[in-house]
Amino acid sequence: MTGVDEAREALGARLRELRRRAGLSGRQLAALAGWHESKVSKLEYGRIKPSDTDIRAYCEHADATDQLADLLATLHNIDTAYLEWRRVLATGVQRRQQKSVKLEAEAANLRVYTTQVVPGLLQTAEYAEGIFRRHIEFYRVPDDLDAGVSKRMERQRILYQRDHRFHFLITEQALYTTVGNDDVMRGQLDRLASIIGMPRITVGIIPATAEALIVSTSFVMFDNRMVMVEGTAAELTITQPREVAIYGRAFNVLAGQSVTGEDARSLIRKALAHRQSAAGQ
Repeated sequence: MTGVDEAREALGARLRELRRRAGLSGRQLAALAGWHESKVSKLEYGRIKPSDTDIRAYCEHADATDQLADLLATLHNIDTAYLEWRRVLATGVQRRQQKSVKLEAEAANLRVYTTQVVPGLLQTAEYAEGIFRRHIEFYRVPDDLDAGVSKRMERQRILYQRDHRFHFLITEQALYTTVGNDDVMRGQLDRLASIIGMPRITVGIIPATAEALIVSTSFVMFDNRMVMVEGTAAELTITQPREVAIYGRAFNVLAGQSVTGEDARSLIRKALAHRQSAAGQ
């Protein structure tokens, strides 16, 4: 079963729950909507994809118009929500970077949470090269390393545009995860420290000892309209208002655990000193 099939089944299950809460049988709903009664079962078990009209009929007859916007967002996103990396990176890493340029340009407020590595918009060219080299090897995609790094560096121009705001949350572990080698890491840590205090950019670092209030993979929020979640096998795009709001709450909790300004620089200097000490042994 593919991610699309799973998403269709999940949507069907939500429609079935709406009908049941309204006390309607499948036959009754079909009669109210003017459908053949077998259509209800096909919709609710993901055997056919509902139309906008179908979703509206469920919400109208189940007295659930408050859920219409969320269900329509789920429907419209069903074919693109789950994209395997082998498809995303089918022609190499540059194309995915170009997509990021467009998405970031359209968002006035970007919130980024990363668990293991420094966010792409804050990476040095050498660090980005180390990341992409491993991606190309692991996912066995075409090697367009130089083009991918160049496009990632191009993306960073948006950091200097006045009509955008950025909030980056990085776990302390990301300061220690080795990408490339010690020289690459020292350059990246210096770069990260220099970004703190830049206009319209907030960098928060979540200490390694912080309580696990939220357990999450890395994600990016584009305003309050879309979230992109990075998994190992696939990239998940979320547009349902209800789910976007959950990620917004998670980001706020994580931000509350982070340190910023000079406290963040202190954690970076600590990681840098550890890297230099290890190199001297």
